[in-house]
Amino acid sequence: MNTNVKFAKMDTKVLMVLLWVFYSFNYIYCDVLSSLEPGVLAEHMSGYTGGGTVKITDGFLLGTATLFEIPFLMIALSWVLKYRANRWANIIAGTVFIAAQFGSLFLGTPSPAYIFYTTVEVAALLLIVWNAWRWRNPEVQTIPSFKN
Repeated sequence: MNTNVKFAKMDTKVLMVLLWVFYSFNYIYCDVLSSLEPGVLAEHMSGYTGGGTVKITDGFLLGTATLFEIPFLMIALSWVLKYRANRWANIIAGTVFIAAQFGSLFLGTPSPAYIFYTTVEVAALLLIVWNAWRWRNPEVQTIPSFKN
């Protein structure tokens, strides 16, 4: 029985797109689920969020919309950008969102579900940053070394 199994390496662009899609679905569903927690809807109706720590204003909503748009943009950019810009866009966006995810834990008291989703989201973002960091230019040919 031949146990030599060869695995094809996934194209890094495809991997980045898949990870951003995974992150985005978790990001959205976490916010939808969080709005079902007792008291959250009433808090939003009063004009506040984050356990009463953040006033909902037009500026807050625009900032939130902008923040929500970046992962969707990264899905498209990860597919169309050339290597160098793609790599750095993923490193920067992933790092910014890791910081945002951790920062969100300090707005009010996060529920166990929110902490769970944040853990999953940070894991996906770490995979994005890690894979982008290790990504080597596919257009550069490496010369195999021959050892005697």
